[in-house]
Amino acid sequence: MENKPNNPNELNIELSAEVAEGIYSNLAIISHSTSEFVLDFVRIMPGTPKANVKSRIILTPEHAKRLLFALQDNVAKFEQQFGKIKTPENTMMPPIPMGFGGEA
Repeated sequence: MENKPNNPNELNIELSAEVAEGIYSNLAIISHSTSEFVLDFVRIMPGTPKANVKSRIILTPEHAKRLLFALQDNVAKFEQQFGKIKTPENTMMPPIPMGFGGEA
């Protein structure tokens, strides 16, 4: 028997156990063309001169803007509940986390 949504505009989204575990990333590289935005999620590890892209998401410009709005909304809600998120000198572009734990 099919699980049909109650509302014709409702979307059933499935999340596999593997995807639910997530992928840790401490750097995002964003690039774009006239037709798409590319978000590369990277994990940088201390003492390792090379870092690999762990996940790549490709979005249309419209979806990229929706993601921007959703992130802004969620960051505002987070900060309202837990306080302002601290970044170095409150810059929009924090340094790449190369040092880890005070390394130079």
